Amino acid sequence: MAIVTVGIDLAKSVFAVHGVGVSGKPELVRPEVRRAKLLELIASLPPCLIGMEACSGSHHWAREFQKLGHTVRIMAPKFVSPYRMSGKHGKNDAADAAAICEAVTRPNMRFVPIKTIEQQSHLFIHRAQQGYVVERTALINRIRGLLSELGIVLPQSQKAFKQGVHAVLEDLPGHCNMVIGDMLSELSRLEERIAQNEKTISQLARNDEQAKNLMKLRGVGPITATAIVASIGSGHDFECGRQFSAWLGLVPRQHSSGGKAKLGRITKAGDSYLRTLLVLGAKSMLMTAANKEDAVSRWAMQLKERRGYWKAIVAIAAKNARMCWAALQLGENFKVPA
Repeated sequence: MAIVTVGIDLAKSVFAVHGVGVSGKPELVRPEVRRAKLLELIASLPPCLIGMEACSGSHHWAREFQKLGHTVRIMAPKFVSPYRMSGKHGKNDAADAAAICEAVTRPNMRFVPIKTIEQQSHLFIHRAQQGYVVERTALINRIRGLLSELGIVLPQSQKAFKQGVHAVLEDLPGHCNMVIGDMLSELSRLEERIAQNEKTISQLARNDEQAKNLMKLRGVGPITATAIVASIGSGHDFECGRQFSAWLGLVPRQHSSGGKAKLGRITKAGDSYLRTLLVLGAKSMLMTAANKEDAVSRWAMQLKERRGYWKAIVAIAAKNARMCWAALQLGENFKVPA
C-alpha cells in the first residue's frame, strides 16, 4: 500500500486508523484496531506522516512510531475538529481518524512538541505537585467549613489558619476533636510531600543547564524553569518567541475585519500550568519593580500606570515567555536584558 499520511484516533483499547495515498484517497480504513495490533499495523507501513491528537498516551505512541521510521505530529483536539466532515452530529472514531489525517497535512497547523521519557518523568513531579497543592487547599477549606458550623471562623492566611486551628483543637466537643485532628494529620502529610517535591524540583533545576539559563530571568524560578524545559525542550518546535507565547494563550484574541483591528482578552489556550507559573512570576516581578531603577523595572511600572495592573501582569508574563524561548534557542549566547 502506498500510504503517505495516517490519522490515528487514540483510545485505551480500540483505535481507529485512517490512511490515504498519494492521490489523497483513502487506502487504509480500519475503524477498530485492538491495542495489541496497533504497533504491528504501523510497522507494516512504509515511512509516512502520522497524525494524532494530544491526549493520554500520545507521546508514548509518538516515540514508538518514530522508532519505526515514521514522522509523527501531535495536534490539539480543538484544531482537528473543524476538519471533521460530518461536524458535531456525526462524531465517531472513524470520522475523528479521517479528520486527523486531513488536519496533519495542513501547512499552518500547530503541533505539540513530542516529549522524551526524561521530560515526561520531570513533568510527573510537576503534575503530582499540582495535585498535592489542590488537595491541600481542598482540605484546608473543608476544615474551615466544618469549624464554621461551630461558630469558629479562621483567618485566610495559611499561617494564621494553622495557629487558629491548634488553638481551638482541644476545646472542640465530642467527635469534632478527633475528626479535625485526623484532618490536620493528613494536612501535615500533604505538606511534607509538597516540600519534598519542591526540593526535588530545585535539584533538577541546579543540574540542568537550560533551566539554569532560564532562571537568570526575573520572574522565572526553579519550578517555572524546569516545567518549561520539560514541556518544550529546546523550543525548536516554535519558530519564534511570540509563537510560544501564543501557544501558552498569553496573546489577545483578535476580532479584526475590514482593516479595523480589534483585540480582545487573552486566548488562554495551551498549557494552563505553564501560563499560571509565568503569571505568578510576573506578579512577583512587578511587586519588586517599584524599588528598582533598571530599564525592565521602569518599563513594567510605566506599563502598569498606562494600562492597569492585570494587563501589565499579562504583558510581563508574555514577555518572559518570549525571552524564555530565546534563552532556550541561544543557550550560552543569550544575554539577559539590563
